[in-house]
Amino acid sequence: MQTTIRQPQISEYPLLLDLWEASVRATHHFLAEGDVEFYRPLVATYLPLLKVYCAADDNGINGFIAIGEEMIQALFVHPDARGKGIGKLLIDHAIVQLNIIKVDVNEQNQQALGFYERLGFRVIGRSEIDGAGKPYPILNMELNYELSDYPQP
Repeated sequence: MQTTIRQPQISEYPLLLDLWEASVRATHHFLAEGDVEFYRPLVATYLPLLKVYCAADDNGINGFIAIGEEMIQALFVHPDARGKGIGKLLIDHAIVQLNIIKVDVNEQNQQALGFYERLGFRVIGRSEIDGAGKPYPILNMELNYELSDYPQP
């Protein structure tokens, strides 16, 4: 089954929001239940304001990436599709097609941090709080071409 990258239809945004929640529940173990409920309406509000690309196959959407302010604002893969190259495919699209080489990641999300480091991203900054003012440290990362397999533009 082939996975393609495409922009979602507006009617698919509720599916993206459900995918976001499933992914967060599977990976963001440091968040409290109330935090997931707090962030969900924020994601619903801001997602349509970003450039969103989804990875889809015959079974539907397996993941998505959201771009804004010249950086990756979100990357989420459905728990059932993890480990199948969906995240890498979306990152490849952002880097190669869109020349996006920056991302912020929750410091406590060690799986995501390791994923980005394996691709050649390195930490260039840190914030004690996230964009919503919550006490979840954020690492600012940027692709280091010398440490990656990506060709420099």
